[in-house]
Amino acid sequence: MRPDTPAENVVDHTAEAARLERTADRYPEDAEALLLRAAAHLELADARPAATALYDRLLATQDTLENAPLVRALKASNLWEYDHEAEARAIIDGIRATAPRDPAPWVIVAESLESHDELEAAHDTFTQAATLLLTDVAEPPYPTHPLLFGRHRVRRMLGLPHDDWDARADTLHSSPVSLDELHDPKRVWSLGSDNPQELEAEISRLRAELGTYREALSRPFPVAVLHWPAEELTELLSAYPTLTTEYPSHPEHLATIESSLRELSTSGTPNLGIVTGTVPSYEAFAASEGSSPSDTTLLPQYATTLAARGRAVAWPPQRTSDCWCGQNQPYDTCHGA
Repeated sequence: MRPDTPAENVVDHTAEAARLERTADRYPEDAEALLLRAAAHLELADARPAATALYDRLLATQDTLENAPLVRALKASNLWEYDHEAEARAIIDGIRATAPRDPAPWVIVAESLESHDELEAAHDTFTQAATLLLTDVAEPPYPTHPLLFGRHRVRRMLGLPHDDWDARADTLHSSPVSLDELHDPKRVWSLGSDNPQELEAEISRLRAELGTYREALSRPFPVAVLHWPAEELTELLSAYPTLTTEYPSHPEHLATIESSLRELSTSGTPNLGIVTGTVPSYEAFAASEGSSPSDTTLLPQYATTLAARGRAVAWPPQRTSDCWCGQNQPYDTCHGA
């Protein structure tokens, strides 16, 4: 921390972790997201064993987790930071063997390998993920960009020539400073240079990197459309029959979701997603708003609230991934057809 940092801006990571744990006990439906944030605060507080305990708490109920591979990846990265290398490697091998369809676990384990100078293994992990998630994908989704950027960075450190995915990473990179320059292994030497021009160039590169990080951090939660599984919709309409005008049938509801998202995408709206509702959660939201669940104006507000709480799934999914509707069919043969 800089010495001139105001005291009111200092975060007590241990206290914040405890607050998030208490909040998770009050809102069990959001426990996964809240406890992951709590574990991140504990890692920042260098309370790594306590962070591992939170990851273990989540994994004890992994059948109900939305993203168990992500929790395992975070646990592996944390373990390696306090000398549990063998266990971390075993978890990383397990993640690579199960080949999750979410890019986040791949990025975390690959960057963990990279940070411990396992460059060949990091390159293999990035490449395995790119092959799995991006083969025959015309436009890589935003969450997959770190895979290509990380792979580009590791290949530069290994002295490997550019390939097609490196070229794709270059086209996705929006900073005024190229990836080749940002990932130049010789950059570290310029930090100790006495040449003002070299130092000025490095400052420009660091500003460009900072701008990229800020852009990623400031990315808003998705514009989300509300999805009701068949059982939940049946229960909802049974309890609140007036909502039948909003949801004439479940197949029509699913078709409306896909068409609405396609219209938003065509109009240029970025960062689209789908949130899945449940009747108890919706009723609790309506009560918090002092309104009746029959009020149709609550539905978009409920969707926005779920998205703000990190419950949105990015749309569209990979064409060969399971469709968002939950019917266990590939997206390209289901609603993506």
